[in-house]
Amino acid sequence: MVTTITKGERTRQELIDAAILRFAQDGSRGASVSDIARDVGITPGSVYAYFPSKREFFLAALDADAERLMEHASEAIGPDFVSDWTSLFATLIGAVEDHPLARRVLSGGEGTAADRLLVLPAEARLRDLLADRLQVAQSRGLVRTDIEPVIMADGLTTLLIALLIAALQTGGGAVGNDRVRGVIAVLDASLHVSPPTG
Repeated sequence: MVTTITKGERTRQELIDAAILRFAQDGSRGASVSDIARDVGITPGSVYAYFPSKREFFLAALDADAERLMEHASEAIGPDFVSDWTSLFATLIGAVEDHPLARRVLSGGEGTAADRLLVLPAEARLRDLLADRLQVAQSRGLVRTDIEPVIMADGLTTLLIALLIAALQTGGGAVGNDRVRGVIAVLDASLHVSPPTG
């Protein structure tokens, strides 16, 4: 079954793609709806047929760019994922450069807008995927069983985003960075079953 995209859907997507670039470059205050409309080849008034306000337009662009970024994280979690946080974090750090508006927000360029990343459908999918992998790892005796997988996954997703924010805002985003390695070591230690002492 072939899905056809309407002209309106195509225009909306073009507006979002142009807005991602403009808002990333000039910020939500500096970017103008007129410039974005001109980039797409429509009148500024036409933008409001798709987005009721500049703020809603900005949030739609942020959501789209952040969703694409979070999809990279989901793709990095294979069927046997238990705790390859180094690889997962490296995937996110590497992908963030291709998502300029998400990067701007995560870097603190838009105030508290980073909170938006915690309510995206892609973040929920990432959390659910982690919960599923943790549950499988629990059944194999690889991960502690005294914490609910969904609760663990919610905390882990939040920590992963917080680590990404911290790395971008401090310039310490290298995976080999001691602080990043330290956080990853704490994540691993908190999940894994301790070997019996004897």
